Amino acid sequence: MELGSFIIKRLSLMVLVIFGVLIIVFIVTRIIPADPVGAILGGNAPPEAVDAMRHQLGLDKPIFAQLVDYLGGIFRGNLGNSLVSSRPVITDILEYLPATIELAISSIIFAVVLGVTLGLLSAVFRNRFIDHFSRVFSILGISLPGFWLGLIMILIFYYKLGWLPSGGQYDMFVFPTRTTGLVLLDAMINGEWNVFFNGIKHLILPTFILGYSSTASIARIMRASMLDVLHQNYIRTARAKGLPKKVVILRHALKNALIPVITIVGLEFGGLLSGAVLTETIFSWPGLGRYIVNSLLTLDYPAISGGTIFIALMYSVVNLAVDILYAAVDPRMRA
Repeated sequence: MELGSFIIKRLSLMVLVIFGVLIIVFIVTRIIPADPVGAILGGNAPPEAVDAMRHQLGLDKPIFAQLVDYLGGIFRGNLGNSLVSSRPVITDILEYLPATIELAISSIIFAVVLGVTLGLLSAVFRNRFIDHFSRVFSILGISLPGFWLGLIMILIFYYKLGWLPSGGQYDMFVFPTRTTGLVLLDAMINGEWNVFFNGIKHLILPTFILGYSSTASIARIMRASMLDVLHQNYIRTARAKGLPKKVVILRHALKNALIPVITIVGLEFGGLLSGAVLTETIFSWPGLGRYIVNSLLTLDYPAISGGTIFIALMYSVVNLAVDILYAAVDPRMRA
């Protein structure tokens, strides 16, 4: 299959997935046993005010008419207005999104660098100390709950040692200039190095907590892939030619061992974008995940559905990009 046909096929599947997500989100927000009107007006609101609010939100229409309005608004780029902020949901999302992207990017960089390094060393020095350490590190990363580990890290590094801040993107009396919304990038663009290093301090703990599980997964995949590659015939041939071990590993084995890692990195990055909810809540990180949690607490249905749809869209786009990259690297995947 040609790469162009492969891309069209994957794009069509992505559209179907997004449409399915839209329908599921609509159904879930309508069947949960909670009343957004009551959450907005309170339990003692007069019936006239309740009826007026239900009419304003379109909740007095038949369910099929609500679905048509819902899909029509989304296809026009209108996710509705937040019941709490009274602003368009898309405006709120674009305000909170840069913080989530910054955290996800830093976490995936941390996960890839450390995961690939541990997996490589674990395979090269099999059954040695570094291999055993990598196994224990990976098992802990996969099994330990992120919210528990985050609280432990705050207790140690903030409360006991005082080395790192407990939350937020920067200190209270730091005033960064907003250009892109990415604090570190804005600080470099505007030459605000005090903001940059302050942002780094605030980023360390949430990056570690969010990226730890991904690091463990990447390390295990990298180890297994590297062990498989090291037993291939062309590696034996390279060694038989007398090439140094370092050249054989880095130039011949590493490139092919990284192919399966590409897929897991893409999936993990999409998971980081959607799975930052707990991490952002624990560390008071002003991102999209925390925005959705606050919306759940206030039964802000338009914000909940809009945030969920936006995360699903980002996840699908990331997966599409990974599929295309994988197909370009390994043509066998196009079949």
